[in-house]
Amino acid sequence: MTLTSKYRTHSCDCLRPSDVGAVVKLAGWVQRVRDHGGVLFVDLRDHYGVSQIVFRSESNGDLFGVACTLKPESVIMVRGKVELRLPENINPNVPTGQVEVLAEDLEIDTLVQSLPFPIADDVKLPEELRLKHRFLDLRRDDLHRKIVFRSKVIREIRDFMHSEGFMEFQTPILTVSSPEGARDYLVPSRVHPGKFYALPQAPQQYKQMVMCSGFDRYFQIAPCFRDEDARADRTPGEFYQLDIEMAFATQEEVFSLLEGLFRHLGSTVTTKKVSTPFPRITYRDALNQYGSDKPDTRYGLLLKDATDLFASSAFRAFAANSKPGRCVKALVGPGMASSPRSVLDGLDSFAKELGAAGLAYLVMKEGVLKGPVMKYLTPAEVEQLISRTETKEGDCLFMCAGEWLATCKIMGQIRARMARELGRIPAGGLSCCWVVDFPMYEFSDTEQKITFSHNPFSMPQGGLEALNTQPPLDILAYQYDLVCNGMELSSGAIRNHRPDIMYKAFEIAGYSREEVDLRFGHMIKAFTYGAPPHGGIAPGVDRLVMLLADTENIREVIMFPMTQKAQELMVGSPSEATPAQLKELHLKVVDPEAKRPSL
Repeated sequence: MTLTSKYRTHSCDCLRPSDVGAVVKLAGWVQRVRDHGGVLFVDLRDHYGVSQIVFRSESNGDLFGVACTLKPESVIMVRGKVELRLPENINPNVPTGQVEVLAEDLEIDTLVQSLPFPIADDVKLPEELRLKHRFLDLRRDDLHRKIVFRSKVIREIRDFMHSEGFMEFQTPILTVSSPEGARDYLVPSRVHPGKFYALPQAPQQYKQMVMCSGFDRYFQIAPCFRDEDARADRTPGEFYQLDIEMAFATQEEVFSLLEGLFRHLGSTVTTKKVSTPFPRITYRDALNQYGSDKPDTRYGLLLKDATDLFASSAFRAFAANSKPGRCVKALVGPGMASSPRSVLDGLDSFAKELGAAGLAYLVMKEGVLKGPVMKYLTPAEVEQLISRTETKEGDCLFMCAGEWLATCKIMGQIRARMARELGRIPAGGLSCCWVVDFPMYEFSDTEQKITFSHNPFSMPQGGLEALNTQPPLDILAYQYDLVCNGMELSSGAIRNHRPDIMYKAFEIAGYSREEVDLRFGHMIKAFTYGAPPHGGIAPGVDRLVMLLADTENIREVIMFPMTQKAQELMVGSPSEATPAQLKELHLKVVDPEAKRPSL
């Protein structure tokens, strides 16, 4: 890049043989210093790239002496003439590798004496050390490129959304608590003692109000806040999502928009193959076949249902699970019949750790199934089992029985572990699908009542009639998830925009009309005055960039992430408040370790 400034005429990535003879000014950080006895080579790095600077003692002894004091990561400005490198010194690995700059002047802005860790070398470092010195960590080439890549992805997202007729609006950060499914971050109000704002888990209610206000297509790169534990694909505290809402939209129109976005990103920021349209998989099929409502469709190893085959079996452990609400699930391990006994027993132990009573297994050798449970099975049952599961010579057949949802999830984790151990997960590419037809409600064992299973603002399939006539646990919602490589990338729904349907939906979940008016009166009022049918979705930006950048740790695509303990180590957050701040907010800090007086 050609620049015009006091410090530089060019960026460190752009010098080429066509620039030979030109006098240039470069500025940046010293990446490496190599002393070849009378000749000093300095790799100078800026945001854009690296150029080699040469200092010769024979040309300018004083300048050479100053250059010899340079240390890695010192900030310098250099003026010099562009020269061709000698053929044996050409570096084909960098864009500027054919040329170098013979220094004529050097200004040292900051001379760094020591560093907590090397920047230029690709060494593995403790993550806590990296996060504490994140401003240094971000100088390292791999992380720097990922953060630049994130910026490109967000820019392309914005360009695509504008091209599709969407307008970008910003919704409030200080808002009210909402039943989104996670703990809120609360902010005490100074001017309203005893009252609290909540940081938004998502702009859900506001974006629905945007639709009620007559705007047709809204989006926002929205900051969201949830007080939840960290995972490899989820950072605690805060995250960003591409928040989208569309008026007069159907579920398929939302799908078409997102598939178009993926095609756009596939042609602009990544070479990963993205195949559209994405398959539609129902919630029950996802659990029955993949053992997860976040199905990884990159590989096969599908679960098979064998419940009916054991309805009258002498194998009581499985026969007892043939009644409604329970099941027997089977999974074929291709070529695993020759696996050591320790591998098979390891999977059994893993299943028990997950809550299963056990994992039965049979091996197919010489055309015959063999294993401990064979003594309980009739020849007809064995024949049906082989046919149902398509077990072949050299395969191992695993089976698990129990409550339907729990058993599906256990076998789903067995499937994932098996895929990793068998090397069945292909590298590269994005395998996306839509999971549809989520149940509107679920039974909470902890609360012993029916609750919303997902987004409480989803439109039930069948509308008010379904709420009035169907058992609550049978009602499906216009709720959908976008899943990519086995990771939930986004949740969305066609919204409940009718006051009568909303009152009834919340009534089934145990909310009185008065509670609905108190917490969502603004939504009821807006719907009463005329709301369009509308729907939307909100893909996680951090997760999307993580997938596109081919990294397994979400903190690698976030500039200043929190640790798994929800701490930002560089600035030291969270921190204690001063007594004056607490007084202003009418708060007192209670020591959680202090003993409470006995009653």
